[in-house]
Amino acid sequence: MLISSVKSANYAEVAMNKSELIEAVAAKANVTKKRAEDVVNLIFDSMKDAIVKGDRIEIRGLGSFVVKEYGAYVGRNPRTGESIEVKPKKLPFFKVGKELKERVDKSTPQAPEAPQGAPAEGV
Repeated sequence: MLISSVKSANYAEVAMNKSELIEAVAAKANVTKKRAEDVVNLIFDSMKDAIVKGDRIEIRGLGSFVVKEYGAYVGRNPRTGESIEVKPKKLPFFKVGKELKERVDKSTPQAPEAPQGAPAEGV
């Protein structure tokens, strides 16, 4: 299944999973699904290896993947209210690029603004 445009804000309806990505690559590149799967896996594995090493990955027109480090802090157990020590950690983070952000914004239908003085919907 190729997803060419987003028509709904419902994530479950528009999410592309890995197997659909492989199918799209196979169709666009006119290669077998096995070959497309190998390519997709190679790219993802290379990206995961780089992120684990702490490298930054920047893909022009898409965004960048970085590792953010968070220091230790004292948190609170929501059930008991007990204070707990949260250890420092590193987490992968994706920052969307300007070009993609603009393309998504332009493709998203904007809700019409209510005329001045008109009551808001649902009121």
